[in-house]
Amino acid sequence: MAEAVKTNVIRILEKEGAAHRVHYYDPEKGIDGLSVAAQLGQDPQAVFKTLVTQGKSRAFYVFVIPVGATLNLKRAAAACGEKSIEMIPQKILLPTTGYIHGGCSPIGMKKAFPTFIDETAQIFDNICVSAGKIGAQVELSPEDLLRLSCAQYAQLTD
Repeated sequence: MAEAVKTNVIRILEKEGAAHRVHYYDPEKGIDGLSVAAQLGQDPQAVFKTLVTQGKSRAFYVFVIPVGATLNLKRAAAACGEKSIEMIPQKILLPTTGYIHGGCSPIGMKKAFPTFIDETAQIFDNICVSAGKIGAQVELSPEDLLRLSCAQYAQLTD
């Protein structure tokens, strides 16, 4: 089981007074989203992954979608006003966001990138996203996530 540590995401949530719960899981049992949801006993549709993309303009965009879903690149491009977007190479994730693959959170990135949360988040009272470290997730309201990541809702999946 991951050790209980206070990540920057948790510090930001505390500083902003956002109600949240931290959940820890065992990375040895899998770090893919569906494995994490199963370990936490959460509905996979309420556990969200953070994807970082780059548009044709070379600008970066962040998309937060359910772990079992696939990002629809055409819908994502339309949401951010780009002609097209593509996933960034894993090797530039850390220098771009400050997070590693499997521990990327939409809260507390090195820079504020335009962020979009799949509209399905709104049907839940709380959703889970990475706490900024492999082995840790935070559960919070979609509205707090929207506010703290300066995001907007969009239809991003099929």
